[in-house]
Amino acid sequence: MKLFGREKEEEFTVLVVREADEVAEAVDQALRTAGPEERPGLERAAVLLATVRETTDAELRGNWARRKIAEAGVKGRADSVPAVKAIREAEPGLSLLQAVRLSQEAAALEDEERDGQGRTA
Repeated sequence: MKLFGREKEEEFTVLVVREADEVAEAVDQALRTAGPEERPGLERAAVLLATVRETTDAELRGNWARRKIAEAGVKGRADSVPAVKAIREAEPGLSLLQAVRLSQEAAALEDEERDGQGRTA
C-alpha cells in the first residue's frame, strides 16, 4: 500500500488510509453474538478502535514518521536532519519538504508527550 503521493514541490500530499470504521463495525457485530469467553477481548478491541478513530491525520502521519526514524536508529529530536534523512530513505518518493513536515509532526507528538498531553492507545 502506498501512503504518499508526489505532487508539485510546493504542495504537500499525504494520503491517510483509515479503515477503523469498518473494523469497528465488525467488532460490534462480533460482540452481539459473542460468548462469555470472547466478550472481554472484543470489548477491549472496541475501546482500542474508539481511540484510533479519535486520532487525527497529523497524529497518524507523525506516528508513522516516528516509527521510521526509530527503525533507522536515529536518536534525538524527530525534526533533526538525521531524522529527515531517515524518513526520506524510508519513503524515497517524498520530497524534502514533505519529509521535513512529517518530521515536524513527529516532533510535535514528542513535545505533547513530554508535556503530558499525549494520548495512549
